Amino acid sequence: MIESFAIVAFAALIHASFQLSVSMFTLLSGHAIGAKTAHKKILRLTSGFLLGAAIMTALLLGFLSLVLQNIFTDTPPAVLWAVSSGLLFGLGAAVWLFYYRREAGTTLWLPRAFARYLGERAKSTKQTAEAFGLGLSSVVGELLFILAPLFVSALVLVKLDPLLQLAGIGIYSLISLLSLLIVYSLVGSGHKLSRIQKWREENKHFLQFSAGSGLLVLGFYIYVTQVVATTTMAYGGL
Repeated sequence: MIESFAIVAFAALIHASFQLSVSMFTLLSGHAIGAKTAHKKILRLTSGFLLGAAIMTALLLGFLSLVLQNIFTDTPPAVLWAVSSGLLFGLGAAVWLFYYRREAGTTLWLPRAFARYLGERAKSTKQTAEAFGLGLSSVVGELLFILAPLFVSALVLVKLDPLLQLAGIGIYSLISLLSLLIVYSLVGSGHKLSRIQKWREENKHFLQFSAGSGLLVLGFYIYVTQVVATTTMAYGGL
C-alpha cells in the first residue's frame, strides 16, 4: 500500500510540474489586477479556478480508475504496465524536446489558435463560475501530457480497496495542484505577478527538464517492478 501511494504521489508531482494551468492562472490574475478588480474578487476568481482544476483532475483519475476496474476485475496484466511504461518514456522525451516553444517567455507547445482562445477566455472571465470553467479547461488542455501519470496512478489504484482508492484520488488531486497552490498563495498575499512570471521564465528549462526526467524515471520504475518482475516470476514458476 505504501508503495502504491508513493507511485501516486510521484505521478502527481510530475503532473504539478506542467505549466498550462499555472499560465492560465497567471493570465486570469493579471487581467483581473489590470482591470483594478477588488482583491476579494480576485481571490474569488482564483479560488474558483483552483476548485475547477482540482475537480477535473479528480474526475479524470476517478473515471480512468473506474474503467480499468470494470475491464480488469483482477490485477491489470503486465502488457498494460508495459504500455504505460512506453507512454511515460515517449512523453518524457517529448517534454524534453518541445514542451516550451523556442522563443522568449514561457510560451507552451499549444497550437496558436487554441492558445489565443484560452487567453481570450482568461481575459473575459469576470465571474467565479467562469473561472471555475476555466480551471476545468486548463486540465483538459494539458491532457496530452498528464494522461500518462493519470493512467499509471489509475493502474495502481485499482488494486486497492475502495476507501483507499478514494484516498489515492484525493492525494493525487492535492499534490497535482502544488504549483497552483503556491502561485495562489503568492497572489493572495500581494506578491507582484511580474516577479512570479520572471521566476517562471528564468526557471522554465529546469521545470521542463524536471517534468521530462520525472516521466522517464517513473517509466523505468514501472517497467522494472511491474513488467520485468512479473515476467521473471512467471517464467520462474514454470
